Amino acid sequence: MEDNKDYKVTWKGWVALFFLIVLFSGTMGAQEGWMKAFDLNSLVGAFGKSEGAKVAFIGTGGFGAKEGMLVGLSLIPTVMVAQGLLDVCESYGAIKAAAKLFQPILKPLLGIPGVAGLAFVSSFTSSDVGAFITKDMFENGLINDDERTVFAAYQYAGSGTVNNTIAAGAALVPISVLPVGAIIGLIVVVKILGANFVRMYLKFYHKKHPEGGKI
Repeated sequence: MEDNKDYKVTWKGWVALFFLIVLFSGTMGAQEGWMKAFDLNSLVGAFGKSEGAKVAFIGTGGFGAKEGMLVGLSLIPTVMVAQGLLDVCESYGAIKAAAKLFQPILKPLLGIPGVAGLAFVSSFTSSDVGAFITKDMFENGLINDDERTVFAAYQYAGSGTVNNTIAAGAALVPISVLPVGAIIGLIVVVKILGANFVRMYLKFYHKKHPEGGKI
């Protein structure tokens, strides 16, 4: 994407960006009534269960390729909804607005452009949407291979930070010496450090192999 000074973001772009940030951040997930419509997980919904069944169609106890196939199928609705919402909001200038808003944050923090802001926000609550947005940005030439590698390193470690910390670590919260907020903050710091280790390695690699690209 061209430098963020070379284009103008309209009010529609800012509104579309705000909508996506709220949607992907999960802040409306705990609300009741119509406000839940502004939460991605609520929009995606959940699979129903057969009469008398205790679990959805994925079941329990599966393994191997068959289990992986069912898990992959279960991700299709999330990706489809996210793709549609991104395409609509992108047409209003949400991606350009994200580039302007997040450039001063993500460039010094991770060495990636501000256009990755939406994926950065969504990675706090979901690993699926963040991975999809990252793939889409790379295929559209908005980030290069090195930036994708650094961002993937950030997302992969402790993916879905907020949701997974609260859900998977719920049993440990009562005996933890730190509050949940501090734990999540610590995880984010470690994620940033890990991504910057990858960033430094890539810079070192490209110094020794100047024929490759660089961040």
